[in-house]
Amino acid sequence: MSVKVEQVTEPVLLGEGPHWDAELQCLYYVSIFDHSIHKYVPATGKETRAVLPDNTGFMVPIAKTTDQFAVGVGRKVLLIKWNGENNAKVEILSEIAEVDSEPGYNTNRLNDGKADPKGRLYGGTMGKEDPPGSFQMNKGSLFIFDKSGAHKKVDKVSISNGLCWDVDKNIMYYIDSLEHSVRAYDYNFRSGELTNQRFVMDFKKHNLEGVPDGMTIDTNGNLWIACFDGSKVIKVDPNTGNILQKVAIPALQVTSVAFGGRNLDELYVTSASMNIKSEQKPPCGAVFKVTGLGVKGYAGDSCVL
Repeated sequence: MSVKVEQVTEPVLLGEGPHWDAELQCLYYVSIFDHSIHKYVPATGKETRAVLPDNTGFMVPIAKTTDQFAVGVGRKVLLIKWNGENNAKVEILSEIAEVDSEPGYNTNRLNDGKADPKGRLYGGTMGKEDPPGSFQMNKGSLFIFDKSGAHKKVDKVSISNGLCWDVDKNIMYYIDSLEHSVRAYDYNFRSGELTNQRFVMDFKKHNLEGVPDGMTIDTNGNLWIACFDGSKVIKVDPNTGNILQKVAIPALQVTSVAFGGRNLDELYVTSASMNIKSEQKPPCGAVFKVTGLGVKGYAGDSCVL
């Protein structure tokens, strides 16, 4: 089967954080600067959205619910209730935590977030982007969130981004975009502790355009990485750092990836349409579905709070 890329949603400003819900057979994602959360149902083609009070960095379903989510909103992680209908009222049930409230950091915002296979919620921050495309270095951090609040795991991060886990090898992969590389940590699934930081792939070594953004992993242990300002998704062997495949996406600002579909063999790709260096016309900002890759991934993990 040949690789096929097709647009499946309407464009947004900064699509991010795709999460495949295997039970409901739908894709959740956010548009950060539109302050919105989104749901896409492939079986019907239906798209719905709701708006929150501030930038939405991520949305992760709560385990054993169909209408509750942990959402990064500004510097806060909120527990919300949304029925998934278009422009329906979003009920804020509680505030889980607020981060980076110290002077000098209180203009930060939450960016990417995801639950690990044990249901722990991870989320990271980045400094204020002013103007768009201009970043503050080393102002962000990576946190675990639970009922007791936020617990910092990694500091001095510039743009906290992609996360994924290899359960068999006890490894967590992590991207700070402005490092132009992918980190790996030994990961204790029982405690959530991170040790032995190292780098497993370098964009500059491969002369890749853009920076690494969101990321997922397939069942063979290979990484799929969105290339922001690079118009592509790449498949990487983290054991060697080699690029195994490149998939061209008809958008410059490719932001994140998630496997989905009934057989988890479709790759959903989010993108942005921000006018940073030049105008990004449609289909930039849409979600794309990639088929024919010949691999499978994992559904999104729900968080347990």
